[in-house]
Amino acid sequence: MESGPAIFAGTAFVLFGAALLLWAAARLRQRVPVAHGVSPVASAVLSLFFGIAALGGGIWCLGYA
Repeated sequence: MESGPAIFAGTAFVLFGAALLLWAAARLRQRVPVAHGVSPVASAVLSLFFGIAALGGGIWCLGYA
């Protein structure tokens, strides 16, 4: 019964992390800012960091499901 929420959370984290990484990569490839009004380097680094963290957290949740 405890694996249901872990599967849901893991799936949500994996989808969010993958989408964030794909979106940031597409924005960087087009050479447009990742976030408006923020330093381009800082926004790219932070979005890639949080995308990897969300993806890793989702994989971790799914590993314990």
